[in-house]
Amino acid sequence: MRVLLADHHPSTLWALRSLVEKQQGLTVVGDATEAKSLLTQAEALKPDLVLLEWELPGRAADLIDVLHAIDPRPKVVAMSTRLETGRAALAAGADAFLSKSDEPDWLLETLRQYAKRTKQGGGSE
Repeated sequence: MRVLLADHHPSTLWALRSLVEKQQGLTVVGDATEAKSLLTQAEALKPDLVLLEWELPGRAADLIDVLHAIDPRPKVVAMSTRLETGRAALAAGADAFLSKSDEPDWLLETLRQYAKRTKQGGGSE
């Protein structure tokens, strides 16, 4: 499964990339620190899943709609340190919401579940 990462903290992107790339069947195809770069990469790289910081600079709550207008296929997993934003992220079209304070194993399990669904559905891995 091809994963596109988006977080405005370079150190968080590095940690996410390090974590995800160690998992069999998951490939990080790009990363972005702001919305414009995320949208450009989403169009060019055609990821299966976007792991998205909910407070990513550069766009308001319509970011998921714009991502889906580019390509409706990728799943979007939103994440934030602010748990109260989870409901808003899901209402805006996120497929799942994770707290940045969740254990890394929870993030990986979520990604593995989407990878399994993608593989079963005939998507790319």
